[in-house]
Amino acid sequence: MSHSELEKPLVSPSSSRKLPDFKQSVKLKYVKLGYHYLITHGMYLFLAPMIVVIAAHLWTLSIKDFYVLWDHLRFNLISVILCSTLLVFLSTLYFLTRPCPVYLVNFSCYKPEAARQCTRQIFVERSRLTGSFSEESIQFQKKILERSGLSESTYLPEAVLRVPPNPCMEEARKEAEAVMYGAIDELLAKTSVKPKDIGILIVNCSLFNPTPSLSAMVINHYKLRGNIISHNLGGMGCSAGLISIDLAKDLLQVHPNTYALVISMENITLNWYFGNDKSMLLPNCLFRMGGAAVLLSNRRRDWHRSKYQLVHTVRTHKGSDDKCFSCIYQVEDPNGKLGVSLSKDLMAVAGDALKTNITTLGPLVLPMSEQLLFFTTLVGKKLFKMKIKPYIPDFKLAFEHFCIHAGGRAVLDEIEKNLRLSDWNMEPSRMTLYRFGNTSSSSLWYELAYTEAKGRMKKGDRTWQIAFGSGFKCNSAVWKALRTINPTKEKNPWMDEIHQFPVDVPKFSAI
Repeated sequence: MSHSELEKPLVSPSSSRKLPDFKQSVKLKYVKLGYHYLITHGMYLFLAPMIVVIAAHLWTLSIKDFYVLWDHLRFNLISVILCSTLLVFLSTLYFLTRPCPVYLVNFSCYKPEAARQCTRQIFVERSRLTGSFSEESIQFQKKILERSGLSESTYLPEAVLRVPPNPCMEEARKEAEAVMYGAIDELLAKTSVKPKDIGILIVNCSLFNPTPSLSAMVINHYKLRGNIISHNLGGMGCSAGLISIDLAKDLLQVHPNTYALVISMENITLNWYFGNDKSMLLPNCLFRMGGAAVLLSNRRRDWHRSKYQLVHTVRTHKGSDDKCFSCIYQVEDPNGKLGVSLSKDLMAVAGDALKTNITTLGPLVLPMSEQLLFFTTLVGKKLFKMKIKPYIPDFKLAFEHFCIHAGGRAVLDEIEKNLRLSDWNMEPSRMTLYRFGNTSSSSLWYELAYTEAKGRMKKGDRTWQIAFGSGFKCNSAVWKALRTINPTKEKNPWMDEIHQFPVDVPKFSAI
C-alpha cells in the first residue's frame, strides 16, 4: 500500500454524516476471517455428520449381521483393538472439540419509577434553570430533542432533574444501585436462582467506575460467594453489553456447571454535560436511565427452562485507526467542563465497523445460496477485475428478529437502508429509542423484551443483536430461541403498555 493510500481519510467530508455504501467495497480479509471462525469453531459440525452416518449404517444391520461381525472379531484380536481405539479416539475428539452450550435462562430490564420521567418541556426548563447553558445551547438541545426519535416518557435520575442539579458521588451510587438491584431482583424472582449459585459476575458501565467497583457493590448487596469470578468493565461504550456476553461465554467454557450474571448499564448522574460545546451536548439529548440483568448457564439440565441458546459472537475493533479511536471521546471543553464529544465522522466510522462485522459474520449465519451469490460476485470483482458491485446478502434469510443498538434515529435510518430491512424488522429498535431513549449497552435487551411482549418470538427463531461503542467497536451476538415465548406469562417493562405500540415517529432530515 502506497503512502498516499495510508494518508487517505476514512471517509470524505461530504459523506461523514451517512453510513458508507456497503456495495462500494468489501475487504477480502474479513471474508477470510469469517470462514476462519467457521472452521475453527465448527470442527464438531464435521464430526457430528460422521457419527450420524455411522449410526445410520449400524441401524440397517440385522441381528444376523451383528452375530457375523462378533464371530469375526472374536477370533481377530487386531481388528478388535483397532476398532476400539478408533471408536475411543473419535468419541474423545468429538467431546473435546464440542463447545459447551451457553443458555440464556432469562433476563430483566429495569423500568424507573414514574417520578423519573422527563418530558421535553421539563428537560428544557431544568436546563435553563441551571444557568450553565447559553440560549443558543438551549435552542440547539430543543431542536435535537424534537428530531431525536425520543418520546415524552424517557427517564433521567433524580440528581439531574433536581433544581439545582446535584451531580455527586453519593447520587451516582444511588442511581447505580437503583438500576442494578432493580434489574437483579426481578431476574432472581423470575428464575428462582439463589445468589450463592452464581459463579461468574460481569458488570459493564462505561463512564462510572467507583471504588469499590460496581461488581463489588453487587457482591456485597447479595452476599455472593467468596470464590466468585467477577469482572468490572469500564470505558467500553454502548457495545460493552455484548463484550460482557462474549466474556461470559468464554468463562463458561472453562468453569463447568455454573451460572453467569451479566449486568449492563450506564450512569447519567456524574456524566451530564454542563457546557455549551454542541458536540458534547448531544449525549444529554439522547442518553437516558436504564439497565439490564442477564442470567446465563452452561448446565445442560437448564436447557428445558432457558429462553435462548447463544450461537455466535463476533467482535470487531477499529481502534488502530485514529479517526475511529477519537470519534467518541471523553474530554474537557475549553472551559474545563467534562463531557463526551461525538465526532461528525461517527456515522461513517460506525458504518465501516458494521461492514467489517457483517462481512465476518456472514459465512457463519447465511444460507448457502446467499453465500454462493456473494462469493461469485466477490471472485469476479477481485480476481477477474469485473466492474460489478459486491452482492449484499439478504440477512433477513438468516434472522427472524433484529435488535440494533438504539443509539439514535439517524443511525437506525441508515442501517435500515443499507441492510434493506423492513419497518417490522426495525420496530423493536425504534420503539426502544422512542420509549426509553439510548440506554447504552442495555438497549439491546429492551429491544428483545419488546419482541417478546409482542408475541413474536417462536421456537427456533434466530435473533441478531448488534451494537456500536467507543474505541471504535461493533459487536454481534446471535441467539436461537429454545421455546415459544408466551407474552402473557412474561414480566418486562413493556407489558403494561405494549398495546400502545408501535407508534408513528416523525421523520426528519439527518441531525
